[in-house]
Amino acid sequence: MESIDNITLNFSDQNIFILNLSLGFIMFGVALKLTPADFKMVLAQPLGTLAGVLSQFIILPFLTFVLVWVLEPHPTFALGMMMVAACPGGNISNFFSALSRGNIALSVSLTAISSVLAIFMTPINLSFWASMYAPTAALLTEVSLDFWDVFKTIITILGIPIVLGMSFRHKYPKTAEKLHPYMHFGSIVIFAAIVILAFSANLDIFLNYIYLVVFLVFLHNAIALISGYQIGRIFGLPEADRRSLAIETGIQNSGLGLLLIFAFFQGLGGMAIVAAWWGIWHILSGLSLAYWWNYRVAVAVK
Repeated sequence: MESIDNITLNFSDQNIFILNLSLGFIMFGVALKLTPADFKMVLAQPLGTLAGVLSQFIILPFLTFVLVWVLEPHPTFALGMMMVAACPGGNISNFFSALSRGNIALSVSLTAISSVLAIFMTPINLSFWASMYAPTAALLTEVSLDFWDVFKTIITILGIPIVLGMSFRHKYPKTAEKLHPYMHFGSIVIFAAIVILAFSANLDIFLNYIYLVVFLVFLHNAIALISGYQIGRIFGLPEADRRSLAIETGIQNSGLGLLLIFAFFQGLGGMAIVAAWWGIWHILSGLSLAYWWNYRVAVAVK
C-alpha cells in the first residue's frame, strides 16, 4: 500500500490541455440551456434550492469528512474523496434527473447555481476539510496548494464557459436551442472520453490498485445519494424534488476533480484513482437508481 504514495499518473501537458478544453466545452453546452429564469428559481422554489445547495456544498463535504475520520483510508484516497465532494454536480445530473422522473426545472436550476458557487466553494471546501484531517493536511502542505490558483483555474473552466454559453443563448436563442441536444449528448461522450483517457494512459496502475477504492467509492457515492434524498425529506419536499436532490448530490463533476488533481497534485495516484473510478461508478449508480424509481417502484405501486 505504501507504494501508492510514490505513484504519479501519466498525463501529458497535451492531455491536460485537451481536458481543459473538454470541460470548457461541456460547461458551454450546459449553459446553452440556461437563462436568467433558471437562477430565479431560487425565489420560485426557495426550499428546494436551499436544500440542494446545503446538500451539495455543506452536508456532502461534512459527511465525507466523517466517513474519512471513521474509516481512516489511505491519505491520498481520503484527499481524493474530499476533492470529489468539493466539486459541483456533474453535467449529466440533469439527464439522470429526467430518467428518474425528478423535478427537471429544479435540477437545471441547481446545476446552474452549483456551477457558479463552485468557483468559490470548491477551493474553500477542499482546503477547509482537508486541513481538518491530519494526514490530508500534510499532503496539502507538501503540494503548497494555493486557494487563488485553484480559484483561477475553476473560473476559467466553469465561469467563463457559462458566461459565454448564456450570452450565446441570449443573442441567438433559436440556434442555442437547436445546438443544445447535440451539445448535451456530446458532453456525455466527452465526459466518458475524459475518464477513458485517464484510464488508458495509466492502465497498469489502475488494474493494480483499483480494487483498493471500489468499496470506498461505492460507500461514498451511496452516502451522497441517500443524504441528498433525505435532505429533501427533512425539508418536506415532494418526491420528484427528493429524487433530483439525490441525483444532484450523488452525481459529481469528477472530470473537474481529475483536472484539479493533475493541475495541482501532479496526478497523485490515490487521488486520481478515486476520482476516475467515481466518474465511472456514478454513471452506473445513476442508471441503477433511475431504473429502480422508474420500474421497480412503479411495479410495487401497481
